[in-house]
Amino acid sequence: MTALTNRRVTLARLGQGLTLATLLLGSAMPRLAAAQASAPGAPAADWPTKPVRILTPFPAGAGPETVARVVAEKLSKKWGRPVIVENKPGANGFIAIDAFKRGATDGHDLIQLDNVHLVVYPHLFKKLPYDPVKDFDPIAPLFKTYFFVGVPATSKYKTVGDIVADAKAHPNALNYGSWSVGNPVHLGAAQLESMTKTQMTHVVYKETTMLYTAVANGELNFALGSMATAGPLQRAGKIRFIAVTGPRRHPAFPDLPTVSESGGPAGYEVTGWTTIAAPRGLPKAVQEKIQRDIEAALAEPDIRERYATFGYDVFPTTKEQYQAFIAGESAKYADLIKRLNISLD
Repeated sequence: MTALTNRRVTLARLGQGLTLATLLLGSAMPRLAAAQASAPGAPAADWPTKPVRILTPFPAGAGPETVARVVAEKLSKKWGRPVIVENKPGANGFIAIDAFKRGATDGHDLIQLDNVHLVVYPHLFKKLPYDPVKDFDPIAPLFKTYFFVGVPATSKYKTVGDIVADAKAHPNALNYGSWSVGNPVHLGAAQLESMTKTQMTHVVYKETTMLYTAVANGELNFALGSMATAGPLQRAGKIRFIAVTGPRRHPAFPDLPTVSESGGPAGYEVTGWTTIAAPRGLPKAVQEKIQRDIEAALAEPDIRERYATFGYDVFPTTKEQYQAFIAGESAKYADLIKRLNISLD
C-alpha cells in the first residue's frame, strides 16, 4: 500500500473516531447535566426535586405551628412540590431536632426552630444532643412576638404590681407556667422574679394548650402568652390580659399597659421568635431561594392579616443582619441565665 493510500486510511479512521466520540459525548450530555443538577452546587432552579418536609417542635394548633403551615402552603404553590409540616412536640424540641438530623441533608428536610434552641439552650445545657452552629443554618426568620401577662378571668390581680406585691408577701406561694424550662415564657417570668426580688414557683406543662387551659382554670396564677397561644382563651373570656411585655403598648390592645406601666419593673421586655433552618452546608443558591421565597410569602396580604391576628411581626433581614441579630440574642440570654443561675445539667 502506498504512503498516500495509508494516509487516506488513517484520516478516514480518524474521522470515524471523531464522529463516534461526538455521538458518545452527545448522548452523555443529558446524564452530565443531570449529575450537575444533583451536585452540591446545583442551580437553585433544579430544587426542590421532591416533597419538602418542615419539622416543627410545636404541637398542632399552636401559633408558631400555624404560621409554619400557612408558609408551607405558599411554598408548595411556588415550588410545585408538596411542602409538608410534621409535628414532633415534646422533650424541649429535641425529638424534632433528632428527626431533622437523621433526615435529608439536601434541603428537602427543613426545621422550624424557636429562639431557645439557638440562643438559650446552649447556655442552659453543658451538653446538648445537637450543635447549634454545626447542625443548623438559620435561613429566614418567620416572626417576632411580644407576650402578654395572662391571669384567670376571675383573678384578683388587676395589675402586674398586684402580682409582685402578693409574691413579696407570700414567697413561693404564687405560681406561673410554661411548656419547658428555658423557653421565653419561662425566662420572662423568671426575669420578673429577678427584677422584683421575689420567689415564685415554675410549673411545666407538656404543651401550650394545656398551659393556658391551666391559667383559665385557675391552676396557675399567671403565665406569659402570645395572642396566638393565649389569645383564643382571652377572646373567650377565660383569660384576662393585664399587661404586654413590649417596650410600648400593642396596637391590638391600645388600652393595655406595658409591664412597667402596670406596676412592674422598668425596662422589662420579653420577645420570642422562630426561624426556618436548613442543614449546614446547603448550597448558597438553594439557601437564597428558600429565604427569598419565604420572604415573598410573608409579604402577601393574607399572611399579614393573619399575623395581625396572632400579634406577630415580620422582621426581614439580610443573612448577615440575621446572623448579627442571633449573636446579640445569644449574648443577652447568656447574661440573663448567668444572673438567674439557671442550669439544666
